[in-house]
Amino acid sequence: MRVILGIGNPGKDYINTRHNIGFQILDTFAQKYNLEFIPSKNNYWYVESSFTTFPFFLIKPTTYVNNSGLVVLELIEKYKLSLSNILIIVDDVNLELGEIRIRKSGGDGGHNGIKSIIYHTQSINFPRIRIGIANNNKTKNLADFVLSDFSADEITILKERFKLVIELVEHFITGGTSEMLNFYSKQNKLINNKNNEIKGTEI
Repeated sequence: MRVILGIGNPGKDYINTRHNIGFQILDTFAQKYNLEFIPSKNNYWYVESSFTTFPFFLIKPTTYVNNSGLVVLELIEKYKLSLSNILIIVDDVNLELGEIRIRKSGGDGGHNGIKSIIYHTQSINFPRIRIGIANNNKTKNLADFVLSDFSADEITILKERFKLVIELVEHFITGGTSEMLNFYSKQNKLINNKNNEIKGTEI
């Protein structure tokens, strides 16, 4: 069984904020397959379903970003999961808007949600998809920035990028991190080839 956990803050006030891009991805995935989140007896909302016979959970913690690790620990203990079967979807202020990076493991990168997961699981060995939220306004307080809403133009850009992230999640469900990374690599090659073709036609 695979688990896809989006990092974010619960409540209507945070729905469209930059810090909630993990929740937004899971909501988009659920909408695509007509799935609905329901509250659990623990600290999260969830969807339990299967994709081409492969079972999975979508998880949205209710602990707020800084305590995301508590939910990961709950899931590991309840379902006897390996960390390698838990995919974390998280925002990244150091990446351009909509830029996607995948890691099999690594440090927290300054993100308190990832920091919490590392602290509570005592491991850095879990896959994550990082999605850029472009902190171009360096003079603005970082906490204010990540809790600010995306603009309409930014949402338009992100909707296109979400399509790829959804495909990555699908590949994670059916084949784990390796299959997801292989698909990601192929997509990057296609994008690079297309960009080179466009440059080749310039006069």
